[in-house]
Amino acid sequence: MKKRLALQKYLPQAYQLMKEMDDLIKKGIDPLHFELIKIRGSQLNGCAYCLNKHITDAVQYGENPQRIYVLSAWHEAKNWFTTEEQIILQLTEEITLIGSHGISDSVYDKAVETFGEEKTAHLILAVISINSWNRIGVGLQMHPVQYKNQ
Repeated sequence: MKKRLALQKYLPQAYQLMKEMDDLIKKGIDPLHFELIKIRGSQLNGCAYCLNKHITDAVQYGENPQRIYVLSAWHEAKNWFTTEEQIILQLTEEITLIGSHGISDSVYDKAVETFGEEKTAHLILAVISINSWNRIGVGLQMHPVQYKNQ
């Protein structure tokens, strides 16, 4: 595989601004909710680099690995996720797959009703952020360090 450029080398200010946006988002939502957004978005976008990073981070924050195992099929394991988490996952999917139909009124209304407008804004930006990072990871063929089975 041909090595691609390192974005932060050529546009360090842009890369830093993206990290600063993540820091701002973190102030408005639960860290585990942020990781669920990052994992689900990365699953949908096929970004192995981000999946590896954010699953590791989620487990370090105390997330139960079993929930991560079923996250891609969360619709079939709804009792494993709170009502709030289900709304967050729906919002993540609709924003990530925005070309399909946008954010439905139903999901948007549930988010605002459950979280209020300010927190919903944080959630929307969290999804936008991971989608941006995924496009960097997939577009530049970033890969996680390979696990070595011993």
